[in-house]
Amino acid sequence: SPQATTEPPKKKPDPVTSETVVIWGLRLWQVVGIFALFVLSVIITLCCIFKCRIPRTRKEIEARYAQRQAAKNYADKLDTVPPLGELTEIPG
Repeated sequence: SPQATTEPPKKKPDPVTSETVVIWGLRLWQVVGIFALFVLSVIITLCCIFKCRIPRTRKEIEARYAQRQAAKNYADKLDTVPPLGELTEIPG
């Protein structure tokens, strides 16, 4: 027959809530908030460095496309120009 013990029943672990202490005495919601702020600041910093602004109007989008095409045509033209050394050589 099973023996009756006077030990208290095993304590279940607390359910994880936003108030659960995770690391360094910080609660779960604080850790999540700090992480979100960190990710947001990295994204903002990268956008500032690379100036990846999204064009808002159709005019801006078309202007940017025209700019790209002009740059591409210019680069293609540069490829057809002979190197400077060949241009400046004096015959004889």
